[in-house]
Amino acid sequence: MNEKQIQKQAKQILDKFAKSLDNVKISSKKSSKKLSGFREESTPLEPNEDFKKLAFQNAPDKEGDFFIAEKKKW
Repeated sequence: MNEKQIQKQAKQILDKFAKSLDNVKISSKKSSKKLSGFREESTPLEPNEDFKKLAFQNAPDKEGDFFIAEKKKW
């Protein structure tokens, strides 16, 4: 196949695809649920001391109750 034949065939495929998209029905129904980036406030969970101990044991650098991390080191 030469370049002109490939272009002609590609155009036919695209035209056929575009024509088939005309038959697609899109619902304009919107969601009634409002989306937001915030979570609902609730009663806070009790801290898990075992998790805290394990996390601080695995932390390479720490200072008091804080992890030390460098920005953009990775």
